[in-house]
Order: sequence, then C-alpha cells, then structure tokens
Amino acid sequence: METNIREVEHVLKAPAPHMVGDGFRVHNFFPSGYEIDMSPFFLMDYGSKIEFSARKEPRGVGIHPHRGFETVTIAYHGAVAHHDSAGNSGIIYPGDVQWMTAASGILHKEYHEEAYSLAGGAFQMVQLWVNLPAKDKMSKPKYQAIKQADMSKYILPNDGGHIEIIAGNYNDVKGTASTFTPIELYNARLNQGAKISFNFNSKFNTGFMMIEGSIKINDSVIANQDTFTHFKNKGEHIEIEALENSVVLILSGEPIHEPIVQYGPFLMNTDEEINQAISDYNQGKFGYIEE
Repeated sequence: METNIREVEHVLKAPAPHMVGDGFRVHNFFPSGYEIDMSPFFLMDYGSKIEFSARKEPRGVGIHPHRGFETVTIAYHGAVAHHDSAGNSGIIYPGDVQWMTAASGILHKEYHEEAYSLAGGAFQMVQLWVNLPAKDKMSKPKYQAIKQADMSKYILPNDGGHIEIIAGNYNDVKGTASTFTPIELYNARLNQGAKISFNFNSKFNTGFMMIEGSIKINDSVIANQDTFTHFKNKGEHIEIEALENSVVLILSGEPIHEPIVQYGPFLMNTDEEINQAISDYNQGKFGYIEE
C-alpha cells in the first residue's frame, strides 16, 4: 500500500441553496458554506441538478462587474450564454468550460441560452472564482472558451472512462486552459469499477466535487453525489474507485499567500484597492455592455 497517502479532512454535504439572479440555484461550499482553505480557489458555487420549466424570457444574472480574479464556469446539464464588456460572447453546453479572466475589470452577464430556455430541462453547473496574485490583478481581461470536443483527454485503460484535463497536467497530458498560478482542474468521467490515482503536491489545496455517482477514496472513505471532499495538506497520493458511473470535478492548486479583501464582485489585496475598484466602476472604466 502506498505510504504517502493524502488523507481526507472532511466529506462535506451541500449547504442550503440560494438563488443567483433567477437562473442559478447554487450551494456555496466556500467561502461562506464552509470555512476551508482552497486558495487559489476563493469561491465555489455548485448548481446541483435541477429541472427548469420552459420559458420564453431567459433566466439569468444581469450586468455586473468583476475585478481581481477569474471566473470558471463548468457546464454539466443545460446551456449558458455569456456577454462581456471586452467584446467576448459565447455559449457553453454540457461538457464545456468558460474561463473568464476579469483581472483589471470587466462587466458581464450570464443567462440561459435561448433554445434551452424555450425547451427547459435539466440544469447543473459549477462556478469557481480563481484568485489572481497581486502582480496580475490589474492585467488585461481575457476569455477562454473551451469546448469539450477540444479538451485534452487521458483515456483510462480497461474501459474505465476518461479524464478531461481543463488545466494542469495529468499523466503527461497537458490541460487546455492557461493559468496564472499552478492549478490542476479535471473532470474525471468514470465507469463503474474504474480505479485511478492522482498525485498532488502536499502544499496544494485539494478537493473533489462529486457531480454524479459515488466513489471510494483511498479504499476507505465514500463520497456520494453533491458532496465535496476536502483533503489534508499532508501526503500526495490519492486513489479512487468508482462505485457506479461517476463524474468527479478534481481541484488542486498552489495557494496564494497574500492578503485578500473581498467586496461583492471585487477581490483585491487592500481596502484602498477595493475603494479604487468601486470608483473606477462608478466612473464607467469597466467598459460598456448592452442590456
């Protein structure tokens, strides 16, 4: 048995949900749901599977600003359209990822894609806020639209399924997204009985979001759908076995050891920078986007 096992700290149940706008029912696992350190991941909103009724006027979130971090939206069911003040727009369908670097400041809006809204149906998403180091917080905004068809993949042996490497590197397969700090972000799509292992730097904050199914971790701990497994910062080796067909979002990243000041949609290092962000927003320096 591997001696450098990374032990589980907690298997956390989904906190009570709340609505973001009228289109996103989410469980905030951190920072408000549980006080766990997942830096560089500052926030995780998990939209567990829900059925939305058909509607002509798409649900969503209206125009709002961001500064100082990145939003990463991962779609499992449903479809979301995006527009921002840097001129980017796109639609993410199941399996797709939208990686928006707000950095120095951006306005954007997110809402249910028109055809999905008209038909209704299952909806399930994850949104992460990924903090940026101080030196990059005021860099130029950018947008990475990552389609599942274009995503880097590692095929597991014995029909075990596959790993989609959104960012980082798994078994020498490099992820699709570019990042500012070392981040490992994968979707593990596992068939029942599949056994796989991961090795993450013990200093990296690591967690598994169970999107679907159930797994056994290190031959001992069971994690079921809609739970988040938070690992101790000790040891590097994690083994999992899929107890049924499962989808697991894998997060691991090098923490950013800098002060954080959050004010709503702004994530900076000092109060002065927050005040500047508010002033810049009020002066229209985040650009313009149509309603």
